Amino acid sequence: MVSDELPQQPPQNDFPGSPASIEMTSLPEPIVMSLYRQYYDLIWQGEKRHEFRRRFLTDTPTTWFVYFNAPVSTLSAVIDLGPAIAAPPERIAEIAEQARPVNGASVLEYVKDLEQAFAIPILRVREYTGLSEHDLRTELGSWQRPHGYVRLNENPPLKAVCGRLLADKPTREMLVDHPNP
Repeated sequence: MVSDELPQQPPQNDFPGSPASIEMTSLPEPIVMSLYRQYYDLIWQGEKRHEFRRRFLTDTPTTWFVYFNAPVSTLSAVIDLGPAIAAPPERIAEIAEQARPVNGASVLEYVKDLEQAFAIPILRVREYTGLSEHDLRTELGSWQRPHGYVRLNENPPLKAVCGRLLADKPTREMLVDHPNP
């Protein structure tokens, strides 16, 4: 029997290389966000350790159900994120530059008009066979890729679909190393 409930345990943060400053004391907030596949691939290549966003939740870990934008158009990955680092754009760009040289400039361009932006630590990545855009439309009645993020606790039908995604065995998974500064 498959439950429509998402796991109620915070992700483990006791693996080697995990950032000591990330304390997983609360349950992660489940969300869906879109991502272009090329940025996801950078995680697997060890070149991306943070997700950068113009707006995001603060003070809480999240479980991110990843919807890959076209041409992939699937919901097929789950990423555990630590609490977001909210800081001025220049600091967010520094974090981007530390992980991948020359990335700081593009991140700064993306967030430069804001008072604060967000660098969200990526802790663990799991990939699944997933659901296509057609599957999502069939199961939910309608589907439009998220702009920003969707809080699953406020969308029970989508939360149920995401819970069923987790019931499958991942096709691959990894922990993301965060070197000490």
